[in-house]
Amino acid sequence: MKSVRGRAVVTRVRRRRRNSKARPCAELPPLIPRELLLGNPERAQPTISPDGKLLAWLAPDPQGVLQVWVQTVGADDARIVSAERHRGVPVYSWTWKPNFILYWQDANADENYHAFVVDLQSSNVRDLTPWQGARTGWASTSYKLPDELLVTLNVRDRALMDVWRINLITGAASPDTENPGDVADWHADDSLVVRGASVIKSTGGMEIRVRDTATGPWRILVDCSPQDEAYALGFSRDGNSIFLRTSIGSDKLRVVSKEIATGDETPVAASDVADAYEAMIHPTSRAIQAVAFLPDRRRWQVVDPSIKADFEALGKIADADFAVVSRDLSDRTWLVALDTPRSPRSYYLWHRDARAATYLFSEQSKLDPATLAPMDPITFRARDGIEIHGYLSLPVGLAPKNFPMVLFVHGGPDWRDFWRCDPNVQLFANRGYAVLQVNYRGSIGYGKKFLHAGDREFGRKMQDDLTDAVAWAVAGGIADPKRIAIDGGSYGGYAALAGATFTPDLYCCAVDLCGPSDLLPLIMSFPAYWQRRGLLKAKIGDPDIPEDRELIKKASPLFSAHKVRIPILIGQGANDQRVPTAQAEQILSAIEKNGGSATYALYPDEGHGFGRPENRLDFTAREEKFLAENLGGRYEPMNEERMPGSTATVRIVAPRRSARITKYSRSRASLKWR
Repeated sequence: MKSVRGRAVVTRVRRRRRNSKARPCAELPPLIPRELLLGNPERAQPTISPDGKLLAWLAPDPQGVLQVWVQTVGADDARIVSAERHRGVPVYSWTWKPNFILYWQDANADENYHAFVVDLQSSNVRDLTPWQGARTGWASTSYKLPDELLVTLNVRDRALMDVWRINLITGAASPDTENPGDVADWHADDSLVVRGASVIKSTGGMEIRVRDTATGPWRILVDCSPQDEAYALGFSRDGNSIFLRTSIGSDKLRVVSKEIATGDETPVAASDVADAYEAMIHPTSRAIQAVAFLPDRRRWQVVDPSIKADFEALGKIADADFAVVSRDLSDRTWLVALDTPRSPRSYYLWHRDARAATYLFSEQSKLDPATLAPMDPITFRARDGIEIHGYLSLPVGLAPKNFPMVLFVHGGPDWRDFWRCDPNVQLFANRGYAVLQVNYRGSIGYGKKFLHAGDREFGRKMQDDLTDAVAWAVAGGIADPKRIAIDGGSYGGYAALAGATFTPDLYCCAVDLCGPSDLLPLIMSFPAYWQRRGLLKAKIGDPDIPEDRELIKKASPLFSAHKVRIPILIGQGANDQRVPTAQAEQILSAIEKNGGSATYALYPDEGHGFGRPENRLDFTAREEKFLAENLGGRYEPMNEERMPGSTATVRIVAPRRSARITKYSRSRASLKWR
């Protein structure tokens, strides 16, 4: 049974099909170079300095490495200020100290991030957290104390993230708050006093603790059952209350203000149809001004009347979803991002006094003239009646009937797909495939009942939702049942392996990027500092319970590898801290043992996903060709055995032949196959 929206989408597709009979069907638009979709952006993540005088952004240097750039507003003096040589800068931020920028970087994707500070006046770049093998996590700054920075570090114990205080000028670092052993996240007030702690309990529930002073005793303010959630958004300016996203007492996450002394709760924003996703908080007043909900597209609920006119005007710039990504200290200038599936993310300066927008740039201006595919929100009913949301993107220029289809599965699994310009989706659609994205049960955004409907359902009902999505697309005439691929990364990679093993006749090929094949060691191998094992046990199963161990084994594709009858492409980073290489290599060996077909691409300088564009493009080129060979779409050839600069080493397992190894890497590192 389809929902009303599900029927509407199918009706639109059928109407397009009828209209296509009245005129000759056009061809697909020109092939979009994969580098434009999945290579480096021209510019991304722009921010404005607190004094409003400078703009910063990420952009590649002449060697193709993403760096932090800075430019004076209204001038033509852009310059590189970071100092990376191999891996691009993933994230950066302004401090409240004039002319100081922070950025984070790890070594070959080992996720042991260090915090670097750039002095724009001297051009000096310093590592503020130089401890070898340690990881820098959460950071907090305040306009009241512009010289100071709080960060989390696991220097004392690699399994625990303590809070350290660092002076930006001298670099002096000292321990501030010690982790008692179970704190996953810390929260500081407006004076940079650590007064909040989030805990994930061994049972899977959550707990928020608070204290009144830097030396005061901790007490429990919020205690969640495993079925509820509570996330701290920050303290109020006076420090007397804390803002939360919580589902206690409701199905959907809502935003509330909770008094620390009394525990009294005041509603801020809520919706009956979707969880509160993010809150826009004023940088100095610390008041919540607006809250975003994402049932399909981003819907803002304005809380502060002073910004209502701004939001109404921003909503009229284009048919796009918007978010305020940066603002100056005076709050007169905002930097706004606009998202729409049919063009790359674009940025505007919003001048609040004039209620006027100045266009800055898009992340990839060379894509602006390209014909990109629309993305339609869809819903359907799974076999047990639960409503599933997702998105459907169809190739432009072809009659909407019996497409080869890619079921593109998001990771997490406690994550979701969004209405935006997804480069992978656009690449698939441009190559001639329908693309179906499914926010299967266990995905965030649709309430705790939907989220926890995925508990202990790896390889079972969560996988059934994907199977039912394929059935929905076939029944609607969208997908050719003989030409369907399943593709994804992380949990999406697991789902691809599960699809190839648990429903071997449903798909004609599968693509797995960094997906686990054996769930039991996955639970035990996550880095010690991730205080997440309680949540993993609730989501996947508890290895200490015999019944759960059997459930976990049955949900692991490794033990059904003998059922594989379709070719599989596997991508893996050698430094993956979440899904070790053994997860890929053991199922590859099992496929080989059982006479299956698989291709394994290993990247020695990558981790959980591919950060270097050379490697990302290399795997995408292999993915394109693999899908074309199995689905019949088109692809952009890779003219060399590997993309320039890539470190790929490839192993191919073919039926009735011994495995052969082809090394494309020129690096000195030798790879040993286990």
